[in-house]
Amino acid sequence: MNCTYFGKCGSCTLYPDYDRQLALKVEKFSELFGQKPQIFTSPQSHFRARGEFGIRFYDGMPHYTMYATDGGKIAIDECPIVLEPIFEGMPKLMQWLQNEEVLSHKLFRIDFLSGLSGEVLATLVYHRKLDSTWEEGARAVAKELGIHLIGRSRGQKVVLSQDYITEELPIEGKIYRYRHYEGSFTQPNPFVNIKMIEWALKQSRDFGGDLLELYCGAGNFTLPLVQNFGKVLATEVSKTSIKAAKENRAMNGTQNVEFVRLSAEEVAKALRGEREFRRLQDINLKSYDFRTVFVDPPRCGLDNATREVVKEFENIIYISCNPETLKRDVEELAATHEIAALAAFDQFPYTHHLEGGVVLTRR
Repeated sequence: MNCTYFGKCGSCTLYPDYDRQLALKVEKFSELFGQKPQIFTSPQSHFRARGEFGIRFYDGMPHYTMYATDGGKIAIDECPIVLEPIFEGMPKLMQWLQNEEVLSHKLFRIDFLSGLSGEVLATLVYHRKLDSTWEEGARAVAKELGIHLIGRSRGQKVVLSQDYITEELPIEGKIYRYRHYEGSFTQPNPFVNIKMIEWALKQSRDFGGDLLELYCGAGNFTLPLVQNFGKVLATEVSKTSIKAAKENRAMNGTQNVEFVRLSAEEVAKALRGEREFRRLQDINLKSYDFRTVFVDPPRCGLDNATREVVKEFENIIYISCNPETLKRDVEELAATHEIAALAAFDQFPYTHHLEGGVVLTRR
């Protein structure tokens, strides 16, 4: 990847040579688990679906900024890691901001969200209240650039058209559509995300029975995985994510999956009969033939209670954004389960981060 700011911008911290940075990360991952994983690569540029940029004024003109390697800020004109719709839209939006004071006044951050569908959502964040004059100017920009715009300030959110994009992912010859809301969690690299989903599909093809999914988000893995199981119960603590998951289920015409807003700890209590939840009142847990559990937890990994519940399943599919906590949890599960498949997904090129995937089966 060619980037003018590499070594100055703090976003990318590893070698600009893609193969070298990947080899470094995979070597550490292999040492951690004592075996080599199956490796899934990323495009070398234009792979990131989100971009968060500060705004600073130099000589009275706004510019995009990133944190610099020396701890300060660095002005940038472009960012080659973001998806092409964002990359192409950044200079066009900045030109409007530099010519329209009503839009740039007290602006301090812009967040971009896009996907393989080509839609772009930009959130402009301000240190001032937004009025009808701002809205009029913002509507003109959104129409001219063909993007969705949101304005934010303290206690205020102005949505001009919609606060989401609709992503389209080709998975095993079928297009899956996902509604991604502004500010909610989404997988940052759609190209690698497709590979993760297809890997999980392949690994679970012959598992049978029903699936429990924890930390399901907006149904990213859930909707394709339904084809491999009789029924799926998917849980997530975020209200926005559960709302999106149900909308995504309807958009894709998916059957045999229930989305419920529960934390992993609450699911553990429900499965053990320690507590009843009103959110489960229409769901008969005893009707499920759970054989497989799918988890994609935050960086901290699984808590003790969830790990104990996971042990009860024949098969465990574990996606992790933190190989260290993944290793810890795999070691904790080693008494009952063994590794059947191990994968490394380069979801975050040019950083030290690497996504891991492991399938564990009962000994």
